[in-house]
Amino acid sequence: MAPKLLILLAVLSFSALSLLSPSLAEEGQDNGLVMNFYKETCPQAEDIIKEQVKLLYKRHKNTAFSWLRNIFHDCAVQSCDASLLLDSTRRSLSEKETDRSFGLRNFRYIETIKEAVERECPGVVSCADILVLSARDGIVSLGGPHIPLKTGRRDGRRSRADVVEEFLPDHNESISSVLDKFGAMGIDTPGVVALLGAHSVGRTHCVKLVHRLYPEIDSALNPDHVPHMLKKCPDAIPDPKAVQYVRNDRGTPMILDNNYYRNILDNKGLLIVDHQLANDKRTKPYVKKMAKSQDYFFKEFSRAIALLSENNPLTGTKGEIRKQCNVANKHHEEP
Repeated sequence: MAPKLLILLAVLSFSALSLLSPSLAEEGQDNGLVMNFYKETCPQAEDIIKEQVKLLYKRHKNTAFSWLRNIFHDCAVQSCDASLLLDSTRRSLSEKETDRSFGLRNFRYIETIKEAVERECPGVVSCADILVLSARDGIVSLGGPHIPLKTGRRDGRRSRADVVEEFLPDHNESISSVLDKFGAMGIDTPGVVALLGAHSVGRTHCVKLVHRLYPEIDSALNPDHVPHMLKKCPDAIPDPKAVQYVRNDRGTPMILDNNYYRNILDNKGLLIVDHQLANDKRTKPYVKKMAKSQDYFFKEFSRAIALLSENNPLTGTKGEIRKQCNVANKHHEEP
């Protein structure tokens, strides 16, 4: 009986493992990213990045907004591979120079962070990981949650400017299109609603919203909010280089919080997508829930940022570790 019992137990154990294996495989379906990827090769890397983000935030408050926008503009376009940071070359246009990157800035400070990391561990930490971790730490600077994020990304060698329009959700697109584009990255409806909560900080240039003011005022806008918008954007055709903008959230413009959701339910959202988010039957229930609970907003925001940061990364032997974040190594010239 004993051998038969042992065989039975073995079969049952194997069956249990088989039942568990899909989730285990999924969990380790590594896209190659892990927590603390640099713990052996550059144990100080994450602390250095965090310290640099703090120092830069003290000197230039708007850097935190930039780090948050960077993760969206880089990771949403096919891969989280720091292709956003590459300068134009004779053969390819930089993503930074496309219309969709209007208003992105502070790229030189990514180089500041990279230089600090390189001094400690030359040629080890990728620009893609620096971009993602600076976003994580920038979110904390803005009063948002600390989000544990995996590392181990490698850097792409080419710009993806030719596909930015195809992959990057736009503020003037239908909510269906926005949901579809994020959905292709594995981000569900509450995740999309939470990600757009990033509009609670920073500002929107008049170029992006004058179509709601001229030639006629969009009837969907809260009439109490319109005079402020007109004051900030007095020209129907604003100069893109002029400092003409409206704060996304007049109440707490420097804090990542759920005030955004209360604003858009009150028709004070600046962008078309903000208005759609508050009114579409698929997204409105989550908007109302996040307006009531900052904890729920932070929970969903953290989950969505983690998913975004893991969108199709280059790992293992793919890509490279750039020496400078704005130049692929094949174009890099040693001094």
